[in-house]
Amino acid sequence: MSELTFEQMLEESLKTIHAGEVVEGTVIDVKPDEIILNIGYKSDGILTKNEYTNDSSVDLLTVAKPGDTMEVKVLKVNDGEGQVLLTYKRLAADRGNKRIEEAYNNHEVLKATVAQVLDGGLSVIVDEVRIFIPASLVSDTYEKDLSKFAGQEIEFVISEYNPKRRRYIGDRRQLIAAQKEELQKELFAKIKEGDVVEGTVKNVTDFGAFIDLGGADGLLHISEMSWGRVEHPKKVFKVGDKLNVLIKEINGNKIALSLKFDDANPWKDAATKYAVGNEVTGKVARMTDFGAFVELEPGVDALLHVSQISKEHVEKPSDVLTIGQEVTAKVVDFNEADKKISLSIKALLAPEPVEEEKAPAEDDADVVSVDIDAVIAAEEATEE
Repeated sequence: MSELTFEQMLEESLKTIHAGEVVEGTVIDVKPDEIILNIGYKSDGILTKNEYTNDSSVDLLTVAKPGDTMEVKVLKVNDGEGQVLLTYKRLAADRGNKRIEEAYNNHEVLKATVAQVLDGGLSVIVDEVRIFIPASLVSDTYEKDLSKFAGQEIEFVISEYNPKRRRYIGDRRQLIAAQKEELQKELFAKIKEGDVVEGTVKNVTDFGAFIDLGGADGLLHISEMSWGRVEHPKKVFKVGDKLNVLIKEINGNKIALSLKFDDANPWKDAATKYAVGNEVTGKVARMTDFGAFVELEPGVDALLHVSQISKEHVEKPSDVLTIGQEVTAKVVDFNEADKKISLSIKALLAPEPVEEEKAPAEDDADVVSVDIDAVIAAEEATEE
């Protein structure tokens, strides 16, 4: 029996490999574009960057070093130059498919960093499996700009698993919706009408502002923003503002809010400050044909009837008054129940009546008595 040569014995000691086989190798060298491994075969294995990962930002010099061991899959036993072509990402993808399948079946929440922002959604990679999250499933509200998610770690579930078509769809929206529902339950369990809570301005519209209360949004209507007059909500609030708001009403899942706190109610001491006969000063806030409304303080307006502006006849208030003009007048009527105050400038200008000798009885028939308050009330009712 002839003796085997050294080369023959070496070759027989080396294992045989086949395409598709999973082998373990030891890193011999690492280059920017490939990793060279000893896989116990007569030729070394070559693992290119493209076959290591789908992530182009990965630097091979930082993920492997000589002496490291790793499992790889054989792509080709001979690449034409006697070298064995290997793949790591496809092996990882095979294992990743099983991982994704399990997550799909178990409704498991996955976490991954957004690898790419696309026109129609986001792309993430889990164990070398690329998962697409459509824009409609990114959030429970419309997201106009998806670029803010670039590089961000997000949570999602697998809503569609189709390995044959390599179709893996992620859904972030249902997680957000579920979280909000849970937060909403917690919020409604602990709040009640009359509570003062902290919130954040989420959106500002022409009619009010929506305040995020941490689980649900409440509406702060323009009429509840101040005891005084608010010209436009956007002149008072901006998105992100922190507020302490009063829960005025809870109706189902709707929450009405207010900033009109009782301790700041300007009508609280109005009966004393604006008692009949008091002299007051305010600014003309708005005018109508029948009179001018004077703001005595934010939240307290008084009517200065056209007949009470001057001793002389005034056709309409705008003939003698301007918006913002400061005027001093006398309170001639105070109605706390209806929150109505009537003023008169003429009452300050009119001289004290001088008592005269009573005229003959026959002359009394020519005197006409006019009830100013009744005239004002009638004209107010007509205007309303």
